[in-house]
Amino acid sequence: MWKPRALKSGDRVAVVAPASPFDHDVFGKGVAELQRLGYDPVFDARIFERERYLAGSAERRAESLTAAWTDSAVAGIFAVRGGYGSAQLLPLLDPADIRKGGKPFIGCSDLTALLVFLTHHCQTVGFHGPMLVNLAEGERGYDRRSLVGAVSTPEPVGELSPDGVQALRPGEARGPLLGGTLTQLLASLSTPYAFAPPDGYVLLLDDVGERPYRIDRMLTQFVQSGLLRRAAAIVCAEFPDCTDADGCDARDVIADELAGFGGPILFGFPTGHTAGPLWTLPLGVEVTVQAGATPRVVIEESAVR
Repeated sequence: MWKPRALKSGDRVAVVAPASPFDHDVFGKGVAELQRLGYDPVFDARIFERERYLAGSAERRAESLTAAWTDSAVAGIFAVRGGYGSAQLLPLLDPADIRKGGKPFIGCSDLTALLVFLTHHCQTVGFHGPMLVNLAEGERGYDRRSLVGAVSTPEPVGELSPDGVQALRPGEARGPLLGGTLTQLLASLSTPYAFAPPDGYVLLLDDVGERPYRIDRMLTQFVQSGLLRRAAAIVCAEFPDCTDADGCDARDVIADELAGFGGPILFGFPTGHTAGPLWTLPLGVEVTVQAGATPRVVIEESAVR
């Protein structure tokens, strides 16, 4: 797995909008937070374009993303938000540009489509971390330690044990961490850009605002696809706003549907869609999942060089 170069203070970082349009005030606050982190954010003025529910045409969004990856003056790439539209860019991107660029790409939610493209089809580490909509909230919106540790430190981040993480199934297992938003992982199947992890991987699952029966349907498809048989462990995010009027929620469904899984399962890791600060997890690197008295994810190798 190719590792991007570490970000350092003063580096120029590109801000891109691969998916949905955004609020300009939130954008400004996110840019200001990047500056507070010590980076020099830059962006193409066309980032403010809007076509219905998209931040401009697929061609324009792909051009901006390619420009960021191929610009030698840019050291890293942050996305503004998710929403919808990232998968439209995949046929327009060249894996050679991405590998040659060698820079961190940070995002989550709909950006799962791009993170799968990075990790599976470009063999490059990606970062399931905050977007500008999270950065705009300051450290109420993201966990600074895990972000800086992942993208700026060429050594393993080590133990991550946020409050509130539960062990749904005990045990310990190690493998490369891969995954993202459940909806996007399933949407990729039967396409040239499918989520296709190796045996022994650690599965990261996230989503938001889905009724429990829809979570059930998606997990059923995931199990029947055979992808779960390859996993050694599962790390589930918080799955906020996934509750029915009768109190059934995503945790209940996940516990039931994955009851037969043979490895450790964590639930409530605050990455992706969260109720509090979003923690950054590097994708494509070796991690150990420990589902014991203190549930944790241990990042066993550096994500940058």
